[in-house]
Amino acid sequence: MRRKCFYLLEVCAIVSLLPSGSYADLTCEALLLLSGNVSLQSLASSWNQTLSNASSQWSGSGVFCETSIDGIGTCWPRSGAGQMVSRPCPEMFYGVRYNTTNNVYRKCLANGTWALKGNYSMCKAILHEEKKGKMHYQIAVIINFLGHCISMVALLIAFFLFLCLRSIRCLRNIIHWNLITAFILRNATWFIVQLTMSPKVHESNVVWCRLVTASFNYFHSTNFFWMFGEGCYLHTAIVLTYSTDKLRKWMFICIGWCIPFPIIVAWAIGKLYYDNEKCWFGKRAGVYTDYIYQGPMILVLVINFIFLFNIVRILMTKLRASTTSETIQYRKAVKATLVLLPLLGITYMLFFVNPGEDEISQIVFIYFNSFLESFQGFFVSVFYCFLNSEVRSAVRKRFHRWQEQHSIRARMTQAMSIPTSPSRVSFHSIKQSTSL
Repeated sequence: MRRKCFYLLEVCAIVSLLPSGSYADLTCEALLLLSGNVSLQSLASSWNQTLSNASSQWSGSGVFCETSIDGIGTCWPRSGAGQMVSRPCPEMFYGVRYNTTNNVYRKCLANGTWALKGNYSMCKAILHEEKKGKMHYQIAVIINFLGHCISMVALLIAFFLFLCLRSIRCLRNIIHWNLITAFILRNATWFIVQLTMSPKVHESNVVWCRLVTASFNYFHSTNFFWMFGEGCYLHTAIVLTYSTDKLRKWMFICIGWCIPFPIIVAWAIGKLYYDNEKCWFGKRAGVYTDYIYQGPMILVLVINFIFLFNIVRILMTKLRASTTSETIQYRKAVKATLVLLPLLGITYMLFFVNPGEDEISQIVFIYFNSFLESFQGFFVSVFYCFLNSEVRSAVRKRFHRWQEQHSIRARMTQAMSIPTSPSRVSFHSIKQSTSL
């Protein structure tokens, strides 16, 4: 009781210093203070705002609504009839924190009374938003793990198919095989990152975690450079009049595996000297070392899109009527690349997109990005292996051969297990009886 009286004396002292036109707003603060909804410190902090806003408050004569506090605890200052008044959402209500950046609205009616209820629809519970955001993040993590697991299984099946089917080992399929290998290694390092990178490890910034990050970025880069190899091969085969005889396997190995290595080494040196923290994940404001490896990846994406545009132009004009088996294979490879390259590019470019503060756009961004990023390897396996007519034909032949060998072996086993005829048995028994 003494404390409230002390607060009231303080309020009265402040009120006595105010000009006559600013009582309404301060009276609102005084009512909140007396009701226990605001402290004296909060009242003092709002003093300057009270004085600055006093001139903008209603100060005319006529019908008006008196200062009052509603059941929620929001104070509504003295306002003119017909005026729509806005106040910040309550900071706390029944132990739940709310976002005070939004406003609540209430109308002063024409007869000088407040509307029965204020419009609190814009006030959102922070705890609810945090739980909702956490739930969406957990679902996105599950999608990520599920997608990477499915992609890993599909990639391993495709890898062993290319390994076993030696009859289809041409340069085009060798490039597909290496691209699949690059995705396997990238997914494997992704799992290592997820299982080992705890917040404690991030803060410690130990050597092994930086090496894991560098390995992940290296294999991530190889994905793009092997896709660039796919584009180079198709462009050479279709646009440059089937001059693939001049192409060698070591050229594409240099493009896919060798070129990304010095790029990642340069990036690691830049991180070591300018951004050596948190296991080299993320980037510090004003430091652009990540563009050392992101820049070449964007460049090969752009070049690949140019290649594809030129390839499609040629296919639409010169090769439309051609029905040779080689041309059909090229057309299918182009279709696969047309699907996969934008997919790879979109998922990479999403890292540069800011979804903004809108809740729906953030949720869509999280799910869309998680799905596309995690299922990349699955799409690569499907388009370059499982839908590859050469692979399917070779698998079919291998299966038929296995069926024939299995049936021959079964017939031989059946022939070996046929019981002896009765005549031979009786003869054998007769021979034994005569010997006795």
